[in-house]
Amino acid sequence: MKAMILAAGRGQRMMPLTQNMPKPMLKVAEKPLIEHHINNLKAAGITDIVINLAWQGDKIKDYFKDGSQFGVNILYSQEVEGGLETAGGIIEALPLLGDSFIVINGDVYTDYDVSALMQLHLQPGEAHIVLIENPPHNPDGDFALSHLSAESQKYTFSGIGRYQADFFKGLTQGIRPLGPILREKLNEHLVSTELYIGQWDDIGTPERLNQLNTRLEA
Repeated sequence: MKAMILAAGRGQRMMPLTQNMPKPMLKVAEKPLIEHHINNLKAAGITDIVINLAWQGDKIKDYFKDGSQFGVNILYSQEVEGGLETAGGIIEALPLLGDSFIVINGDVYTDYDVSALMQLHLQPGEAHIVLIENPPHNPDGDFALSHLSAESQKYTFSGIGRYQADFFKGLTQGIRPLGPILREKLNEHLVSTELYIGQWDDIGTPERLNQLNTRLEA
């Protein structure tokens, strides 16, 4: 199975740290954030990884190269300046990803074990996403658990999921966020969910990055 790490975002809220650096290259526990994802994927047995690039993408490419020094094989999906949003980036990279694949947001830090996603038996056109308890910056959440009604308690999308390639069938290339697609497909009962109670941080602001590094150093 292959995995994709979304790393093309501009990181406006992280300024000035992202003035000349892509957000996934910011240091967490003395390593680039995205390196933690690569190590976790490798530990789960996933060594074929696709990374999409836009803002300062050359810095990611120069650091990881083909991935061989990290024990993985990395392919890059170069996007237009400004990026294509989450779903747009996935759709652009579909020729590199195969029939079923895992996607992880490059700007989160987590100890979630993606091995669980590899064991799922998804049907054609389906997806499975990981939800987490709502952090302070998203108190209202994004999605209810799939076996509950849409009006039930909502949780926050972790940015981690597994998708069948034909989940995106019929969607044209271009700038396209993932959230609306997930909501539509949830209503069609094509998306399953799970709630993860564990380490997860959205590195959305310099303050959150500092708080995470302080906790990890303690």
